[in-house]
This record gives sequence, C-alpha cells and structure tokens, in this order.
Amino acid sequence: MALFSKKDKLQIIAFQTYGTNEHLYARGRALEDEQIDLSEKGFLSLLRNTYKRFETDEIRNTSITLTLPDQRTVSWQTDNEGYYLIDESFENLGNLTNDEGWLKYRISYSDTNLKREILHQNQFPGEVLIPSQDADFGVVSDIDDTILHTGVVSSLKWRVILNTVFRNAVHRKPLEGTADFYNLLHTGASGQKANPIFYVSHSPWNLYRYLELFLRTNNFPKGPIILRRMSSFNLNKSKAGKPQKQKEIANILETYPNLPFILIGDSGERDADIYINIAKRYPNRIAAIYLQSVPDRKRMLRVNELLEKFRATPTLVVRKSEEAITHARKNGFIQ
Repeated sequence: MALFSKKDKLQIIAFQTYGTNEHLYARGRALEDEQIDLSEKGFLSLLRNTYKRFETDEIRNTSITLTLPDQRTVSWQTDNEGYYLIDESFENLGNLTNDEGWLKYRISYSDTNLKREILHQNQFPGEVLIPSQDADFGVVSDIDDTILHTGVVSSLKWRVILNTVFRNAVHRKPLEGTADFYNLLHTGASGQKANPIFYVSHSPWNLYRYLELFLRTNNFPKGPIILRRMSSFNLNKSKAGKPQKQKEIANILETYPNLPFILIGDSGERDADIYINIAKRYPNRIAAIYLQSVPDRKRMLRVNELLEKFRATPTLVVRKSEEAITHARKNGFIQ
C-alpha cells in the first residue's frame, strides 16, 4: 500500500462470481483508481501499469451497499485489505438473470464520511453467475499454462514475470485450440446448453482485470474468475493446510451438489494432486480430468505416475487441444 493520496478518485472493482437461486456470493475490492490503461503499449507503460496493479491503495473497513435489479439491497463492509465477500441468502435470484445465467447488480459506497470524489456517481457494475438448472456439467479450469502460456515451470519463474508483467493482455495468445474446446464444453453435447465455466487460478487478484480482458479478447466463455490475495503468498505452507485452489474448487462443488464437473489444468504445478484429491473427496462428481502437458520431463513423469495409480475418473494428458476435443466428444460431453 502506498501513501494515501487525496487526489485519486475511489472505485469498486466487482469480480465475476457465482451463486444460486437462493444464495448470493459476491466478491470485489474497494480501491483508489490508479487509472490503469490495459491497452497501453511500450515497455515503460507496461512497467508503470504493473506497478500500479500491485501497489494498491485499498479502502479499508468501509461500508458498501449492493443493489439488485429489483431494488433489494444488502449492506456489507470491506476488510482491512479493501476486499468484500458478500455471502447472503435471497429468494428467486434466478428470475433476475439473462439467458446465460448472469445476474447484474450495482455496488456503491454507503459511507458518506469518506469525503472523497468517487468514480461513476458511486455506481459500479457487478455480475454473478447462476447456472441454469438444465446444465449438463460445470467446468473448472486453471489459467496459467492451461489456456495462457506463462511458463510456471521455468527457473525462478522468470517467464511468468516476463509474460504476465511485460506483455499487454490484448496481445497475449492462448494455447492453440483452447478457446474452441471451452466453447464446445460451454454449449455441450446438444450445442444449445450454457454449461458454466469457472476459472480458478493461483494468480493474485491484482491481475483480475488483466486476465478478464485476456479471456474476453480471445473469445473464451464468460465465467467467474477466482484468484487469491497477495497476502496468501506469504503463508507458511505447513500452516496453510489445503491449497487455496483446492478449497475454492470444493466450494464450487458444494454450491452445486447435483452438477458433475470437468477439471482442466496443467502438469506443471500441483493441479494433478489437487484434482485427484477433489475426485476422491467427491466420488462420482468428476466426469473427467484434462491436464495440459508441459515441457518438463521430470514433472511429466511424476504426473503420469499419479494418473496411472488413479483410475476412478477418466483422465487425459493433453498435448494438443484436438486430443481433448476427441476425448470429450467420445465421452458425450460435446457436440
């Protein structure tokens, strides 16, 4: 956090989240507006924007109000890092969604004592996905090295820094064929469904807008984006318990107990371990596991050994998206 600056206007960034007909689960963060232009080019501009993304001035412990399209409201408070997580029961939320299941809401500052200029007349848009009851399955997908090449297996993570920090989101390219595969999964075997896609990553929330722009620019199905706090990177692993990613995926499965899921990740980090643990914890809920191959022999040997011992769920190590498409079509997931 930088020194408090009185000249910066206030904003609220509402993250794309998910819910049910009876439950609202909305997340976001109250911050000063650093005027980050994600379309800017050039090394210095990218460096400046990267600094702004991570050097945040959060609006801590302040009151906010969420307003639904039918004017029902709920009041909440941001925490000491400016985040909010509204976990509240409502009735008939499904009546407020569009054809794809998205419920639009407005979020605003309710504390009149802030004495700061606020962007957009204190009205910030947010969306919550309420999947259709007709969905065949849901998809939980990683981002890094699953659909976006970041080099998480590289020495000292230098490729992550190079690719994510110093490259414009608009000009990043997804792994070949992944957008086509995800759109086929989204529309399902009939080609008419709206199967929900959840993007769950170890990346920090500071990269939310960057990743949202990348997904939108490259025509990936719109879906909740679930990241993690920068402060969680400093947790002692022995004290942290289960990985945050595993907890987030478990929360999704428990939110939709009647929906089977397909899990998609990569072979570079811990996706294989997490997905196998999830499949064991929720038997008969995981329809398939797809893991993107990575150019690291030791990691691939380890992943193949793990999958060889785990036969309860159909699994596939993917070298090309065409292989995943063929497998998914054979198993009746896609058209």
